[in-house]
Amino acid sequence: MSTTGPTTATPPSVPTPTAELPLVIVGAGPIGLAAAAHARSRGLPTVVLEAGDSAGASILEWAHVRLFSAWSELVDPAAAKLLAPTGWVAPDPQGYPTGGDWVERYLAPLAAAVNATDEVDLRFGSRVIGVARFGRDRLVAADRERLPFTVHVEHADGSRTRLAAAAVIDASGTWTGPNPLGGDGYPAAGEVAHADRIDYGIPDFADLEVAARYAGKHVAVAGAGASAQNVLVGLGGLAKQHPGTRVTWLVRRPGTDDAFGGGDNDQLAERGALGVRAKDAVATGPVSVVTSFRTSDVSPDPDGTSGQLRLASFPDTVSGGGKVVGGVDEIIVVTGFAPDHTWLRQVQLDLDAELDAPAQLAGEIHPAWHSCGSVSPHGADRLRQPETGLYLAGMKSYGRAPSFLAMTGFEQVRSIVAEIAGDHEAAARVELVLPETGVCGGSGLFDGESTAESGGCCGQTAAEPDLIIIGGPAPARSAAPAGGCG
Repeated sequence: MSTTGPTTATPPSVPTPTAELPLVIVGAGPIGLAAAAHARSRGLPTVVLEAGDSAGASILEWAHVRLFSAWSELVDPAAAKLLAPTGWVAPDPQGYPTGGDWVERYLAPLAAAVNATDEVDLRFGSRVIGVARFGRDRLVAADRERLPFTVHVEHADGSRTRLAAAAVIDASGTWTGPNPLGGDGYPAAGEVAHADRIDYGIPDFADLEVAARYAGKHVAVAGAGASAQNVLVGLGGLAKQHPGTRVTWLVRRPGTDDAFGGGDNDQLAERGALGVRAKDAVATGPVSVVTSFRTSDVSPDPDGTSGQLRLASFPDTVSGGGKVVGGVDEIIVVTGFAPDHTWLRQVQLDLDAELDAPAQLAGEIHPAWHSCGSVSPHGADRLRQPETGLYLAGMKSYGRAPSFLAMTGFEQVRSIVAEIAGDHEAAARVELVLPETGVCGGSGLFDGESTAESGGCCGQTAAEPDLIIIGGPAPARSAAPAGGCG
């Protein structure tokens, strides 16, 4: 589908990047590297700053997770064109890689290819800790647009430098901002003190050391999206080998009828299959479900043994008593991620108050009302910030919203780089075709009826919001599925 998205009458004029004032891209993940490939194709001097020591450093932390998206949706066209002369062999377009596969077979070769060009300088171990206008904080309005950006960078050895930039694309993602266990968005009382018993993300149950941590234990799982489904499937497989393993699934909503996705109706087939397997794991495995549970406290269980924990929930009313789950050995938290904007505090941002996404994009991705699997084609016009030359892209552009797809990010940076290059016609022309997912991001309700009951956009196939990392994970093909990332 080819269309033209909303544009301003006169798109902002961004200074053309030069060797002295390059385009700076924050993050060497799939979207940041795609942006670099597009910048190279337009001959724009570019510096990519990556906090980790390799391309896709965050993805390597969930290397065991298999994605929902097939290879055909995980390779940027400009990146593929850049890789072709290097001898790179494109993976089977119908295959479903793990995170590790994605890095090894695509992102690592792409990083090497872009870094080998004259236009792109890729710097690892370079964490961006601040962005500002040259010599100006956010309160100084005069002459901002004519001044370059100053990008503050902390290096692996602890030293700090400044880098001048004509434009900045923030593709740093959200992986470093996992939501806490606490039901009000802050760590629960005792959550930090008992951090050694809490894992944020999806454990690799195929790893013997990891499996030993949970085998035969009482594990509390907090979260109700695709990531939680993967954890439930993985623990179900572990319980078959270690019968003493039991699970308490803590769900903030009042029910789980809509928590397993669209099944066979999901056009992301691997996600549908995951929901079916998770539902079976709950029905047939040692899983107890506790609904309307929003954790308030984590404390030693006075009635438990071997240092077990007790989890308490916020009560329905301030004066009422909450629910309690005791005898817990380990806690797995899969409640999504949130973007970090602290290092952008000296530039002007226009963010949605609820999602922390660009205000112009929020209405197109909000799980409360956007149609199932639909995201309006969007590019620079939705992602540019009031600070001319600054753009949010990739997972970070979705803020707290769920179900980001890699190909959405590829189209975002194609448009953004076109605008930075002064090609406003190409920037306004957005080509994006997304699969109908068969599931919703949620009803937008807090503690009311489920989406199915409320007549949400998908009726009986609606799913609770979950943050899907770059296309979303699918179940691994093993006895102990690695699961997904959310």
